Amino acid sequence: MELKLSGNAIKVLERRYLRKDQEGKLIENPEQMFTRVASAIAIADKQYGKTEIEIKKLQESFFKIMANLEFLPNSPCLMNAGKELGQLSACFTLPIEDSMESIFETLKVTSLIHKSGGGTGFNFSRLRPKNAVVKTTGGVASGPISFMRVYDAATEAVKQGGTRRGANMGILRVDHPDIMEFITCKENNNHITNFNISVAITDEFMKCLADGKDYDLIDPHTHTSVQKINAKDVFDLIVKQAHKNGEPGIIFIDRINQYNPTPRLGKIESTNPCGEQPLLPYESCDLGSINLDQMCRKVSGRYEIDWTKLKEVTCLAVHFLDNLIDVNKFPLVEIEKATKATRKIGLGVMGWASLLIRLNIPYCSDEAVALAEKIMSFILDEAYRKSQELGKDKGVFPAFKGSIYDKKDGQSRMRNATLTTIAPTGTISIIAGPCSSGIEPLFALSYYRNVMDNDKLIEVEPLFEQVARERAFYSRQLMEKIAESASIKNIKEIPEDVRRVFVTSHDISPVWHVRMQAAFQKYVHNATSKTINFPHDATIEEVRKSYLLAFDLACKGITIYRDNSREEQVLNIGKPKEKQEAKIVQEVKKDIAPRPRPEVIIGTTTKVSTGCGNLYVTINVDEDGRPFELFTQMGKAGGCAASQLEATGRLVSLAFRAGIEVKSIIEQLSNIRCPSPSWEKGQRIFSCADAIARVVERRLVSAQVVPVGVESTTIPMKHSHDDQLIASDLNDQANIVGVCPDCGGVLRHEEGCVKCHVCGYSKC
Repeated sequence: MELKLSGNAIKVLERRYLRKDQEGKLIENPEQMFTRVASAIAIADKQYGKTEIEIKKLQESFFKIMANLEFLPNSPCLMNAGKELGQLSACFTLPIEDSMESIFETLKVTSLIHKSGGGTGFNFSRLRPKNAVVKTTGGVASGPISFMRVYDAATEAVKQGGTRRGANMGILRVDHPDIMEFITCKENNNHITNFNISVAITDEFMKCLADGKDYDLIDPHTHTSVQKINAKDVFDLIVKQAHKNGEPGIIFIDRINQYNPTPRLGKIESTNPCGEQPLLPYESCDLGSINLDQMCRKVSGRYEIDWTKLKEVTCLAVHFLDNLIDVNKFPLVEIEKATKATRKIGLGVMGWASLLIRLNIPYCSDEAVALAEKIMSFILDEAYRKSQELGKDKGVFPAFKGSIYDKKDGQSRMRNATLTTIAPTGTISIIAGPCSSGIEPLFALSYYRNVMDNDKLIEVEPLFEQVARERAFYSRQLMEKIAESASIKNIKEIPEDVRRVFVTSHDISPVWHVRMQAAFQKYVHNATSKTINFPHDATIEEVRKSYLLAFDLACKGITIYRDNSREEQVLNIGKPKEKQEAKIVQEVKKDIAPRPRPEVIIGTTTKVSTGCGNLYVTINVDEDGRPFELFTQMGKAGGCAASQLEATGRLVSLAFRAGIEVKSIIEQLSNIRCPSPSWEKGQRIFSCADAIARVVERRLVSAQVVPVGVESTTIPMKHSHDDQLIASDLNDQANIVGVCPDCGGVLRHEEGCVKCHVCGYSKC
């Protein structure tokens, strides 16, 4: 069959999903990928006595819903199903007990999970607080935040084998003695960068907050109160930090456990990296999403929901995700045991905003909220029926006895302990595109894409372009005007009814974001990944109200992001408003001025084999042994390649001379990818920049040449290169948090995650 994949979808698949040989050349096309996945998942039915004909029919059905972009499983499944690795789960949670053995055993398992392409969640609340006495040694504990830094460094080193980078969730209970340090541990955006963090808030805390009372901080080792602290002071700090840079988020831990389907197995303490999947220790979960944009049909010139199709796809998706558990190759025996005990799956949706547009319903409306409840209720009901059918056919999940489904009537013999989750769909929504992410609104209707020779190519959201042409108001000039604006609500050339429906994240007040999340959450077993967007000028009080509204509307957690807030600290330094700030800027600039060149310097030249040829990297050091300059030469390089290598060398030299920490330079250049990777002494060289990073590390870090420098602040920059999505000036800054580490494109904060719309990179 002919697949209807967009250009962006094909690029993402080629970069991350399709099979490659040892030289990095593609040996699989998208149709073959879907066949590989469908075959690997359908074969699970063989162990339940199904015939070859039945399995073949099921395989064809699985292939159809994926190839038609009606349903897609999580990325590890698309990447690994039918391959030797075979690790198909997206998320895991691991326990951390209060001992060095547990801390570092869990760290080892974490590294194995990240290597296989999974993300991990932890609750550090069992660790004794900072400065608590350790009786066995007579020393003092370093506290949970110090061990978070250790986990962060390990994650940075693993980088998930180059397919998916490490992602973690760090959780601390609000009654832990180190809670105030935890809340501010990511105040600097360059610290603990491989973690999302959330405070586990209890019902008792919320009651104390409402009553204006103090509450107890409990030492997890002695289980005694060590201090009383005012709930409002803690909540104020949470809100202040979230307003500042989006973290920490909040999870309502008691509410999560209120809906724990297997309470006899223990309490839920942590979630996966984006907070939408609460799990017991060692559990993993298999996620997948229905593309709602494909669940409608045109009748008499108007779109309506195709409920029959939605039912069919839901049932097949539940069957698919349940089978996935049986064929999964788990990274640890404990994980396999815990996962198969409950057989939790998480079926969600994407394309919600796209569907609303087709139905002519504004995102920020009571009609949209009501429809969200209706659709998710329908999906959950059909998922229930299918799980019960599978339970009768294949048996209930092993931990069924004592679960919430273990009733005398015997009517709820479920195959799966949970069925629904609204997860981030960063990359798979690009594959399924044009399709909006998860349950998020559109972030832009028109934007610029840089192509060769810096020409600006206008990219327009397909549904908007279709309407604009049908209604005869399309013009390049108008699309350029839209690309330079955050919203179309005040552009009079566009009909009012069109402006009413085509709203972007800029147009939607935080209250509507929370209400939409709550509407879906009502019919979601697990939790809902959603970013509550705020304009840059939103107040701290507005953030506070959204947090309280999320609690009142029975959400299980909340993540907020205020536009440009992660750049604010840097920008304020760069654009001081007061004399004191100006003085600080001058002092910083003075400190990092490049050192003058000595008369004589010495150095080394290293030869590296890259995909473009042999690269020679020369590093010179000054009389004190500090790195001073870097030169590159490639025999066959010419034109742009030579100029780009020279530019890289000049910038690295400038960083050396300014005293920038060498490890920071390596971090920025490492793992940058080009179309021609190579192997050098058993190591993968992704690009010339990556090769330079490896030489710098080998000659300077391994050789213990440590420069004397100042701590620097990395300013997120907009990169312009071939076929890269960029924002126009500062007008389209919705949710921008930095630069993609893979392609240099714009990173956006959406669905409680960070992702790139250009190459499909997702932090989660």
